[in-house]
Amino acid sequence: MSFLSLIVKNLLRQPVRTGLTVLGISIGITTVVALGVITAGLKSTSGELITAGGSDFLVAQQGTADLSFSTVSEADWQAVSRMPGVAQAIGVLIHITRAGDNPFFPVLGIRAEDLARRAVPLREGVLFPPGAGDVVVMGDSAAASLGVGVGGTVLVDRRTFTISGIYHAGTTFEDAGLYAPLATVQEMTSKPGTVTALFITTAPDSSTAAVATTIEERFPNLEAVTSVDEYDEVDQGLRLIDAANLAISVLAVGIGAIGVMNTMVMSVFERTRQIGILRAVGWSGSRIMRMILGESLILCLLAAVAGSLLGVLATLAIAELPEVRTLLKLEFAPVIFVRALLVAVIVALAGAIYPAIRAVRLTPMEALRYE
Repeated sequence: MSFLSLIVKNLLRQPVRTGLTVLGISIGITTVVALGVITAGLKSTSGELITAGGSDFLVAQQGTADLSFSTVSEADWQAVSRMPGVAQAIGVLIHITRAGDNPFFPVLGIRAEDLARRAVPLREGVLFPPGAGDVVVMGDSAAASLGVGVGGTVLVDRRTFTISGIYHAGTTFEDAGLYAPLATVQEMTSKPGTVTALFITTAPDSSTAAVATTIEERFPNLEAVTSVDEYDEVDQGLRLIDAANLAISVLAVGIGAIGVMNTMVMSVFERTRQIGILRAVGWSGSRIMRMILGESLILCLLAAVAGSLLGVLATLAIAELPEVRTLLKLEFAPVIFVRALLVAVIVALAGAIYPAIRAVRLTPMEALRYE
């Protein structure tokens, strides 16, 4: 019998206990994978928003809990647009509300002339003209979700809008919502003279980083976001999710290690005489330790595979919810599954150390006398 087959046989001695241990660890791995995919997806969506419409970066109020809470005054907007190196500064008022069965529907307020300059490719219809009130252009995924088209209407905050065009911007957030006249959205949200963020396009001969730094120096209340790594300066949500991901990974390691330790300790107790026989026929302590560690690693690797599959299925199911589809673009980055595997290996080692040491310390005579 080979060394590997002996390890597998030992695990199959108690199939129910082995299966329950794998299940328990895989639930922790599922959570690690699901949170990792969701975090990566939110970062991807945030990265798309930063450069939406062909802009180089966005400017918003510093330190807000969520980007939609940001407030930039019209005076600051005009001052930023006149700064050297700024070719274009488009103000957008973001309003998250309900439309149909989606409670997180993005309504983006923008001036008609700015919308014409923004890279929002129309698939059909026309943009709303200057002076329009209740006319909007809608993203294609939002239109498909609501079952509407050009010439149709959509009810938002008890207000009926006529759809003049359907666009495909290529970003999750924009395509899942609509653009409406800025004055109309300001009236709906009771935020006259303000926008949520400025989307900045720098002049061809200017440095994006230099312009962003200058804006922050001149306007201490504003934050220039040039990359996803800086996004949490205007939206604390990603930082909280990252912290939750780390906390759950640590919990998964702790709980999983206890489960593995329980399984392996019971296994060592039940096989005390077998371990004594193996020591009597010449097995070294290091080989006994490798056998215990091997059993633990196989348990956790099986849990890593099962947990990763369950995590993928869970996130695919979550992404089908209307309220999630707006804000989340799934990203199955390889680093997520490497992290899950690393958690499984740490669980295996942490859970097997004590049982392995106990097995090695047993003398052949003591083990053979064990009943």
